[in-house]
This record gives sequence, C-alpha cells and structure tokens, in this order.
Amino acid sequence: MGYTITLISVEEKEDLVKRYASRIRYELKSEIYGCCIKLLTDSAVVRDRWSDNLYSMSQNVRSHGRLYVFNDPDEKNDHVYFDPYTKTVFLLNILYYGWIKSLALSVAGDILEDEHEIYSIHGACLDTGRGGLCILGASGSGKTTHTYGLLRNETIRVIADDWFFSRVYGSTILAYGSEKNFYIRADLATIWPEFHDLVDRAEFDQERRAVVDLRWVVGKGRILPLTTLRTVIILTRTEGNSSTCEEIDNGKALVLLEKNGYYNPHYLVRNPHKARIRKEFFRNLLTRTRVFEVNTAGTPEETQRLIKKINNLN
Repeated sequence: MGYTITLISVEEKEDLVKRYASRIRYELKSEIYGCCIKLLTDSAVVRDRWSDNLYSMSQNVRSHGRLYVFNDPDEKNDHVYFDPYTKTVFLLNILYYGWIKSLALSVAGDILEDEHEIYSIHGACLDTGRGGLCILGASGSGKTTHTYGLLRNETIRVIADDWFFSRVYGSTILAYGSEKNFYIRADLATIWPEFHDLVDRAEFDQERRAVVDLRWVVGKGRILPLTTLRTVIILTRTEGNSSTCEEIDNGKALVLLEKNGYYNPHYLVRNPHKARIRKEFFRNLLTRTRVFEVNTAGTPEETQRLIKKINNLN
C-alpha cells in the first residue's frame, strides 16, 4: 500500500479540524450502504469525482464519518490520520482518487462491522442468474480484467467491481453494492474491445483512471443492488505457461485469505478485535459457498474460459 495510516486521539483530531477549517470550500454528504459519509475539501477535482462515484445523501442528515482531503506542504506525502472514536479521516497529499474512495468505503465499513455485523469485501461481485459470484485477489491478479470480461456476457449482472458489503443471513451470504458508478482503467478496451465506447466517453485523470456510468454500455437492468453469494474465486498469479483452476476447501481458503489480509489493504484499524470478527465472517462466507483458486498465468481469454466453466456459462 502506498500510503501510511496513523491512528490519532480525539484531541489530535480536533487540532487537525482547526488547522483545515478555514480551507474548506466544498462539503458533500454521500450515502454508503446506509452510512452518511461527509467529504470536506478545497479540491474541485476531488469534489467532482466523489459526486460522480457515490450516491448523494440529504445535507440534513448528520454524518456518521468524515473525510478531510487536503494538500499540506508541512505533512508527508500520502499520509492518513484516523480517529476511530469519531470516524474522522484526514487524507493529506493524496492525489489518487482510488485511495480516497476506498478510504471512504473503509470508514463506512469500520462502522458497519462494529455496529451491524456487515463486512467489507475488497473485490468484485457479479450475479450469474444462478447466484452471486465474488472475485478476490491481490492487486495485479486480474480482478478488474475478469470482472469486465464476464460482463461481455449479457446474462451477467454486476453488483460491484471493486468493493461491496456483505452479511450472514441465516444459511446464506448476502452481498450489497456500495457505489453509484465505477472507477475504470484506461487500458480496459485494450484487453476487451467491447468496452471501447465506454473508454472513449470517459475523462481520465493523471492516474489513467475515470469514474464511468457502466449503464452506458450494459444498460440499467444489469446493475443490481444485491445478490446471494454462491461462489468465491480467488485469483492468484504464479509462474507458468497456462491458467489453472482448483476447487479448494474452506479451511485452505481461509488460511489464504487471512495470510493476505483478506486482500483488503484499506482497513483503517487492525487490532485483535477486528482480526477476530473479520476471521469469523470470512469463515462463515467460505462455509456457505464453493471456493476456487484460479491461477491467471495464461492469457485473459484462457482464464475467462476457466471462470466461465466454474459458473456453467457459455
């Protein structure tokens, strides 16, 4: 992860609030799965991406968490301060919007897992018509590539391409979307030409990313608010000439997820309590789904064939 997180006290938070109060030009409240998360910044660029990316919330609703986003020459680059008590985050000298939106989702996740037994999953979630499919993996393993590869199939619907919330509901696991629009890479159409029109219409930032409305190319009916998870695919990448697929038991899968921090580098708090409740949730997730480890060493199309075979897709 390219940024550093420092946990601070309420008193330290109040000092930082005073430091940046006079610089606030924009205040936006957004709804992230029932949580009101407030952005405070002086950046019109951040304001615009935030409003394009997240669902709006009435300004009359009191916020559950807050993000202060500023450049400050007196602070280190890519630094984050977080007060767990008031759920207030300060993002200093962070230019990459992908981190900003992930930390907003993480603030909501911190609230939801402690108070409502709802957990963050840093991965993609799709619905195949037979149930929900979760795709997890480290950065560079191909989560985004294979999410959009599957979306070329008109029977596939998407809940989230990067982050979603989930909870145990009896014998099932429910998954809920978290963002209004998605944050794509400029090379998407290079891999899957079917998304050429989407890329052409997007306005990319210096990181070659853009917030886009996927409904432009797949239609409104293929964006779902929730699904019931049936399958988990964990993407890995090891040396080899071809992609491989193996169904694994939930014990091995839990060890793999725990070893890799559940593939979520944006957790704001990591302590024994958080470790315990997250492990218990993921244990429940894995015992209620079929789990596959897919090595993406081959071409994207080769890996797609394996993923389609897992989900009985044409």
